[in-house]
Amino acid sequence: MKRENEAANWTAICGVEDIVPNTGVCALLNNEQVAVFRLHDGVDTRVFAIGNYDPNSEASVLSRGLVGSLGERLVVASPIYKHHFDLQTGECLEAPENSVPTWPARIEAGKVWVGA
Repeated sequence: MKRENEAANWTAICGVEDIVPNTGVCALLNNEQVAVFRLHDGVDTRVFAIGNYDPNSEASVLSRGLVGSLGERLVVASPIYKHHFDLQTGECLEAPENSVPTWPARIEAGKVWVGA
């Protein structure tokens, strides 16, 4: 469910400092809720964008989940049933059939940009 890496249109979501490190926010992008996460490991800051809707709980809550890692995978745990979603691929580790879409995301000029 990955979108093209090179998006034709990029949308500024917010300032990178507006997202607390290792948390997410919800943004509306082309009438779709997108969960945007800022991960900071003490050296590098990276951003990820996945669908906010958790198909397991049927609620738009993924931006409120806890971020972490399972092995080498960066994930967010849904706040309802704790299913883990890979931040790079959108795959639901416990129920792959309930994976979510992803969008390319980047930091540029102090802002978080998501590709449409």
